[in-house]
Amino acid sequence: MKILLKTLLKIILVGILTLLTQIGGIVYLVSLVISKKWNRKLKFKTSIVFLSLYILSTLLIVPFFAPIFGREKVIHSEKISPTNYMTVLLNRNYVRPELNELLSQTEKKLSGTKIEIHYLDANFPFINKFPLLPHLSHNDGKKIDLSLIYESEFGEITNKQKTISGYGLFENPKSSEYNQIDKCLTNGYFQYDFPKYLTLGQINKELVFSKKGTKKLIQNLLKSQDLGKLFIEPHLKSRMNLKNNRIRYHGCRAVRHDDHIHIQLK
Repeated sequence: MKILLKTLLKIILVGILTLLTQIGGIVYLVSLVISKKWNRKLKFKTSIVFLSLYILSTLLIVPFFAPIFGREKVIHSEKISPTNYMTVLLNRNYVRPELNELLSQTEKKLSGTKIEIHYLDANFPFINKFPLLPHLSHNDGKKIDLSLIYESEFGEITNKQKTISGYGLFENPKSSEYNQIDKCLTNGYFQYDFPKYLTLGQINKELVFSKKGTKKLIQNLLKSQDLGKLFIEPHLKSRMNLKNNRIRYHGCRAVRHDDHIHIQLK
């Protein structure tokens, strides 16, 4: 019974690691084999082997093989960086080269401003249609989420965020704005505001949503002919007076998009 329970726990762990990082389950299985063959008594031996192999794979092996699947890491620069480096450690930072080019061109257009591009979840490095939970569509290298832009109480644009993960703190509709969120929740789409559980903690509570900064970012993203769609909540689209027909509503089956911007290639 004890052996059965241990085996079951290992299977569950493989599943969780695979869903979170794509490669974690395989790395864990390899770690079990190495740990068993390594005839040395060492506390937390399997964990040490796993972490060592995982970091080696994430930093060196995965980036080498990802281009075979048409993907590469998001290229970091002066104005392009992850909101949270856990995105990188979990291998959720892979895109097609065309999306990297779109971000690079947008960065150039933002030259002379204080606005930076901070990205959230993109895609896993391998295999189309492999789910990147909790997202519905981040499975082909064509999608990436970007953080909203915030400003100080004095109206100065900042590149700080309001949650540790970058997700989950919503810019709610004002009383005079259309409330798509209430409509979705009322119609039974309980998952719609699920990201509120994914903040990992709130920070910089003094910051406020920057209408001008976020609008400037979106306007420059829209200048790319490679941009297919951009998702953001209807009340923010209206508030920023954005008219482009590539700005779409994502539907109630997804999650709300007033804590981040979703963009994707054609």
